[in-house]
Order: sequence, then C-alpha cells, then structure tokens
Amino acid sequence: MTIRILIADDEALLRMAFSTVLEAQPDMEPVGEAEDGAQAVRLARELRPDVVLMDVRMPGTDGIEATRQVIGSCAQTRVLILTTFDLDEYAFAGLKAGASGFLLKNTRPEELLTAIRHVAAGDAVVSPRITRRLLEKFRPHIPGGSAGCDERLSRLSAREHEVLVQVGAGLSNSEIAATLHLAEATVKSHLGRILQKLELRDRIQAVVFAYESRLIHPA
Repeated sequence: MTIRILIADDEALLRMAFSTVLEAQPDMEPVGEAEDGAQAVRLARELRPDVVLMDVRMPGTDGIEATRQVIGSCAQTRVLILTTFDLDEYAFAGLKAGASGFLLKNTRPEELLTAIRHVAAGDAVVSPRITRRLLEKFRPHIPGGSAGCDERLSRLSAREHEVLVQVGAGLSNSEIAATLHLAEATVKSHLGRILQKLELRDRIQAVVFAYESRLIHPA
C-alpha cells in the first residue's frame, strides 16, 4: 500500500526536504503541500491523504485548529504534529485536537519514515519515550479535575485501570508487560478494550485522558 502524505509547513525549504525524503520511499507518495493551516484543511478535504505532516506554528489558521478541522472532516486521515519542542507550547493541544502523535522537527529521516508508517497503520504511537518526554514538559499546563472524576473510568476493569495508568506514564506495551507481569499480547488486548470502553481513538488520546482524569498526577 502506498501511503499518501500531505505536508503542511510555512517554511518552503522544510517542505522540500520532507518531500525529497518521502519521494525516495517506494511505499510513500507526497500528494500535496500547504503553507498554512487553512490551505492544509482545504487540501486534506480535497486529496484525502492517509497522513498529514502538520506544523504547529503557521500564519492564519495554526496547526492546532487545522488538526481539529482535518480530524473532524476526514475520518481516514491521520495527523502527525511537527514541533520544535523547546519553543512550541501547543504540542499537547495538538494531541488533544486529535493528532496521532508528534515529531521533533530535527528528527532523523529514518525516524520520520518509521513514525509515518506506524501512524498510517493505525498504531498512532510514534514513541512512548518521546511522548513521555513531551508530557513531562507540558504536564504543569494540562487541565483536569480531581482524580477519577471522569465517569467513563467506571467502565474499566481493575486490570484495565492499571494498564491505563501505565500507558499514561508513557510506557510501551513491552514495558507495561514487564511491570504488570503480563504477556505483551495481553497488554495489547487490554489496551484495545480500554480504547473501546473510553471511546478514544488511539493510544495518544489514552495518554491525554489519563492526565486529564488525574490518573497521572502533575509533579
């Protein structure tokens, strides 16, 4: 299957660099480029790409709002947020808006390609360790009420609750398996049921849910 990719970034040189890397892959095809969020939304609706590489800081409609609109109108399209990390305080908002993950702009080409393939396959996980670092940076800014305030938590079994806590802490399936003394396949099954019961799209949204429901407490 060829992964069709839309590149949204206000810097022409970065769009060119991403496009060059993608064109060299036999299973990827850059289908369009957008220089701002509004154009990204329009092209996503027109081209229906599998993945959008979405910059956060763009003129006019920023990447956060563009992500929200793309996810809301293009059911099969996944969004991968691009961030400079140290300067960009909107990455968490992008994940909450429906992005399937995020990348640092200085990521190595092979990591970019691996991330795109994971997201296109529906895994929605770029790297639990990178996700953990992002949440460590932004957790003081994450809103939420008292622990366990979301009524959806009552739908989970005790074991699913334990797994969700570990997911929220940024652990991978293999790390959760080792921590809870489970088979990795069992962890994956638990995670699938968690997403279904909590009406969440993917693992990233599960991390966001864990923080907003205060299962994971800000330091």
